[in-house]
Amino acid sequence: MEDRALLAVSTFCFLLGFAYTMFVLGSGRYRPSRFNFAAMIGGFVFQTGFLVERGHALNACPLTNLFEVLIFLSWSMVLLYFLVGTAYRISLLGVFTSPLAFIFQTVALISPIDSPPGPRARVAPQPWLETHAAISIVAYGAFALACVAGVMYLIQERQLKTHRLRGMFFYLPPIADLAVAINRLIFTGFILLTLGLLTGFAVRPEVEWSKVIWGVGVWLIYGGILQADKWRRVTPRRVAVLSVAAFSITLATLWGLNFLAPKGSL
Repeated sequence: MEDRALLAVSTFCFLLGFAYTMFVLGSGRYRPSRFNFAAMIGGFVFQTGFLVERGHALNACPLTNLFEVLIFLSWSMVLLYFLVGTAYRISLLGVFTSPLAFIFQTVALISPIDSPPGPRARVAPQPWLETHAAISIVAYGAFALACVAGVMYLIQERQLKTHRLRGMFFYLPPIADLAVAINRLIFTGFILLTLGLLTGFAVRPEVEWSKVIWGVGVWLIYGGILQADKWRRVTPRRVAVLSVAAFSITLATLWGLNFLAPKGSL
């Protein structure tokens, strides 16, 4: 199928960029390179092509099953990387983002969670409902990137504490910059999720309340992290740990709800 071929090429691009960078890091000859960035651009372009093809086939935003949600989440995460990675000059953030995008898309490709669109799949557009779903998934993309930055923070802090400064340490961004990036990514995701929930309430007759409750739960978790950080109740390290734990919980809950929800629902 043409759209799945686009997705397969995109997945290979993410794997290629990550594998190349890890090889160079392992050889001890790492230099800032455009190769991984170019591979991610290629992956993003083919991701976008897949979403456009699938959206055209569905006549709707491609968020009708878990397969499409995983791809849209991966796309959102990579898009935010291009915005955030450049703004904070966190070059290695892409190296950590690539494998997560690869994992999401590989799981989507090999798992029996897709329902190929056909003539019966085309439905009347529902702008508010699709806006609600799309904004919410982009918010989870921000949370995913915060999780990636959190992992980078914890790796660097661990090396500093143990005084075992290995090769990758010297190419990681300053730990203070990572702390700021995590906080701002969580804040960005929180604002987007707030907008997503508000649009969800605007289409109450069409949205599933189980998913609204789930969204509110995620909103409360990340709102709590932001509030605790504002009140200085948690250290930057604890925020990094919470960003990883919160996204893990969010991802696990997203998986479960899509299996419990009626097939073909947003």
